Amino acid sequence: MERQRTIARAVSFSGTGLHTGNPSTITFNPAPANYGYVFVRTDIEPHFEIPALIENVVDLSRGTTLGIDGIRVHTVEHVLAALAGLQIDNCRIELNSNEPPVVDGSSMPYVNALISAGTHELDADREYFVIDETIRYTNEDKHVDIVALPNPEYRLTVMIDYFNPALGSQHTGLFDLEKEFVSEFAPARTFCFLTEVMTLYRQGLIKGGNLESAIVINDTKMTDNELLELKEVFKLEKPPVRGDNGILNGEQLRFKNEPARHKLLDMIGDLTLVGVPIKAQILAARPGHASNIEFGKKIRKLYLEKKKLERVLPSKNKSTLLDIHQILDIMPHRYPFLLIDRVTSYDDENETLRALKNVTINEPFFNGHFPEKPVMPGVLILEALAQTGGLLLFKKFPDVHGKLAFFMGIKNAKFRKPVSPGDQLIMEVKLVSKRFNTYLFDSKAYVDGVLVTESEFQAAIVER
Repeated sequence: MERQRTIARAVSFSGTGLHTGNPSTITFNPAPANYGYVFVRTDIEPHFEIPALIENVVDLSRGTTLGIDGIRVHTVEHVLAALAGLQIDNCRIELNSNEPPVVDGSSMPYVNALISAGTHELDADREYFVIDETIRYTNEDKHVDIVALPNPEYRLTVMIDYFNPALGSQHTGLFDLEKEFVSEFAPARTFCFLTEVMTLYRQGLIKGGNLESAIVINDTKMTDNELLELKEVFKLEKPPVRGDNGILNGEQLRFKNEPARHKLLDMIGDLTLVGVPIKAQILAARPGHASNIEFGKKIRKLYLEKKKLERVLPSKNKSTLLDIHQILDIMPHRYPFLLIDRVTSYDDENETLRALKNVTINEPFFNGHFPEKPVMPGVLILEALAQTGGLLLFKKFPDVHGKLAFFMGIKNAKFRKPVSPGDQLIMEVKLVSKRFNTYLFDSKAYVDGVLVTESEFQAAIVER
């Protein structure tokens, strides 16, 4: 197992916030295991903490802003990308303002500071969220498509195409975070189009921006008066020039595809808000902060669901747990059709019951399904889920003892992965609604934390 890391000592530097224009000092501090990333506003008394989690994203206007109760930290993505790229798991990030210093518009200043601080290994294993199913986000209006595919490593591929001849279509890919991040992606600077500059400025953004903190792509012919206006916006000594290379003032790119690399850098930063390092192959077409966050929400939702499953805790009332003898006292089923071995938890407040079935090669159905490739029939997984639903009714409504629960309907059944001998089937069934003597359930079955089957079904209570 890999160990979690933090930095060895505190390190600081100062500058100006890109959008707010406020002077700012950022201080990276060591943090204990399982602390994660937390931004701390030290200009507020008492100091105000904002964990870097996707639930705390409050604005996505040309950057990712975190906030709680009206207190915000703007443009966090470059800071978070630096921490993730260096595989630093825990850090307390103090700011004496509401935005980190932008410096050159890349993650490199943060990377250099963190490298100078060194790293310290902590006495805790690093957790990864290994994505084992396809996750997709699409926004057809903005031509955005992002997909995560199962992969044992963390890999990202990004394509951008703004349908603008000044930039054209670009793509880039990161395949080894440790080897490629610092040299190939951390130096990539933020960019915008010349036609956007005045609009952003009038929106109250880029107050701290200048031609040293962003690449300005020349996508229009500007008049001399408009160039004079830009001189005032960027606080320049003289008006900028249009540039022969398509970039304002003729600024040279650090990489031929620097804008695409910066979009990948932004994605690394935004996806840290999932709250855990990811292992997956991520393919992104035309991503931006808004799409990154929507995609990240899908990943975090799945991650939290699986974490919840891993914490299959006993209920507060020990008498609600059922062993096989108690199950036999309640259920009418017998060999070979009793498909529950134990009830592991019962949550009365959320009307949810969890049970397990140990799948062994001795199951009679494996003789014919299939002799050379034993696979548990999907209908029997659904039956096991239905029996779990029946137990939920017996726990929630004691007056149904002595009655039977009959299937009435099933829909949205999906079989995602096969179940084989040696697997332990974890079943989670939630009571969704009740109408007269008919009950609607939502059910899921897992093996090793991986969703294998899900469905909705209805059951009715009848006299035995």
